[in-house]
Amino acid sequence: MKKIKVKIDRLNFYYQEKWVLRNISTELEERAITTIVGPSGIGKTTFLMVINRLHESIPNCRVEGKVEIKLGDKYTDIRNLSLTTLRRKAGMVFQNPNPLPMSIFKNVAFPLRLSGVKDKKYIKKKVEKVLRDAFLWDETKDRLGDSALELSGGQQQRLCIARAMTMAPDVLLLDEPTSSLDMEAALKIEELMLKLKERCTLIVVSHYADLITRISDHVLTLEDGRF
Repeated sequence: MKKIKVKIDRLNFYYQEKWVLRNISTELEERAITTIVGPSGIGKTTFLMVINRLHESIPNCRVEGKVEIKLGDKYTDIRNLSLTTLRRKAGMVFQNPNPLPMSIFKNVAFPLRLSGVKDKKYIKKKVEKVLRDAFLWDETKDRLGDSALELSGGQQQRLCIARAMTMAPDVLLLDEPTSSLDMEAALKIEELMLKLKERCTLIVVSHYADLITRISDHVLTLEDGRF
């Protein structure tokens, strides 16, 4: 039987007077890759932002409806979670890689230090694990002290995914994760996403038909604000 990770009920999103997302009700499967497709500017990224409440930093917008995430054995309304807790549970990786202007090691360790982890041995072990999981360890193990900004675009994107996975999120939101990459780098990201779905739920925005066909378990088409 299909297990559901995210439940969305009558979701509406308004930006100023524009009605962007319209009465969306859907369920997203646990440990699966669900890809959101549709024309540019239709609200695909907005949909991701609503799931981890990034929209709250945008003035003149409002949300109606309910989004619930299954945590443990029960569903929790995201409005009842602190932003810190929610964003640990639902991490987001953006279209353009956004490494912090610091070393590769510090980039990956940053969420741990931000959450108060001080055990250096644990941090070192965790950084190595997520870099290995992101197929990035062999490429960076001898340069962990170098600036993350020196990495290639594909490496930066994998670094950002590794950083998001440091806190072991239940849900990973990916906004066009391969759009700025060449084919070789994009295929590595696809391989990484297939590996990650063994432990978390992936919700991906993409307009690449090949990616959608190769790795998606489910495809939702957003059109006129609705699926």
